[in-house]
Amino acid sequence: MTRAVPDYDVVVAGGGPAGATTAGLLAQAGRRVLLVERAAEPRFRIGESLMPATYWTFRRLGLLDAMRGSAFPVKHSVQFFDGAGRASAPFYFSEDDPHESSRTWQVLREDFDPMLRRRAGELGAQVLEGTSVQQVLFDGDRAVGARLAGGDGTRDVTARVVVDATGQSALLSRRLGLRVEDDSLRHVAFFTHYEGAERDEGIDEGATLVLHTAENRSWFWFIPLPNDRASVGVVGPVDELIRDRAADPQAVFEEELARCPALRPRVLDARQVMEMKVLRDFSYRSRQVAGNGWVLVGDAFGFIDPIYSTGVFLALKSGEMAADAIHEALEADDVSGERLGRFQGELAHGMDALKQLVHAFYEPTFSFGAFLRVYPHRRQDIVNMLVGKVFDAPADGLLRDLRAFLATSPHYSPGFLARS
Repeated sequence: MTRAVPDYDVVVAGGGPAGATTAGLLAQAGRRVLLVERAAEPRFRIGESLMPATYWTFRRLGLLDAMRGSAFPVKHSVQFFDGAGRASAPFYFSEDDPHESSRTWQVLREDFDPMLRRRAGELGAQVLEGTSVQQVLFDGDRAVGARLAGGDGTRDVTARVVVDATGQSALLSRRLGLRVEDDSLRHVAFFTHYEGAERDEGIDEGATLVLHTAENRSWFWFIPLPNDRASVGVVGPVDELIRDRAADPQAVFEEELARCPALRPRVLDARQVMEMKVLRDFSYRSRQVAGNGWVLVGDAFGFIDPIYSTGVFLALKSGEMAADAIHEALEADDVSGERLGRFQGELAHGMDALKQLVHAFYEPTFSFGAFLRVYPHRRQDIVNMLVGKVFDAPADGLLRDLRAFLATSPHYSPGFLARS
């Protein structure tokens, strides 16, 4: 008896950066791919600041010319401000590497995500927008397809592999009970867009700014965007920003802004052009990246924290890793979880390194300036982390010195940086 030929080699649920990358690279390799995106029209999404290491995935996708020709501001650096308003020296990504890959872009996701989906289509993927994956279909413990819902009703499609790229909705990991939250990073973000906010000049015009409030109880991001817009948000522990505070997100945001001396002048004469939004950005990770016939990518696998703009980078990188693993598994006619998930160790190692840098940032007495006064030779290691060189550049020495530095703080918890 011959097996029925599935409708597709791969069905990808979710057309954000992770899903579009996975679909595009698999189609480029000659696979029959269906990319399913719930939104019928471009829509706002948070996650506007990229890391420079996204360059290499853009190159594989053939997107560099489109990015260069876009209106997205070029980002050369990240700069940090303490609660008193004092600025660190900017961390320029090109300090030790003048290559074009040592810069990146600040994007509007409602323009950026459709660009990725269009490219996936150009590479040969079938793209369905305005359609959602209601559920992943299983035969025993093996994923064998998906149930789609769109304007023409519901239908089932079969596939050799199903990819969950549904972001924090995490369709599969929630269903399978694989998601584990990190209780030490239970944060909430309040954010909006401004027009006419004050930017720096020259090479610093597109820089991401990270600005602490007084007593380091919360921090703001400031991200320059096209059309004289800037994304501005405040992040802090749920207990700090929600408990015993006004229920109005706008009021909470303005209270925190009043406590941020480095940011207030930048938005003093600016106009808020978007309703205040709220996002609980709890950190989490799935226990598995793959199972028999299924793979998780991007936020469907895990989310760290917005502080270093890792979201889109990890989405692209995990999509790239997953596409390679799926292609090789299909070549070998082996779509077991073990074969499909062969990249989990590499992906988790890079995420763990970034996560330890996140934990350091949230230590009450930590600052990059203070750390570098003790360990000046670690500056390039920090730049490498901010660039996204966490898969090809060892971070063990930096993380060891971070632990030693933080151990001198009276608030330091010995196991804090060891958490993964």
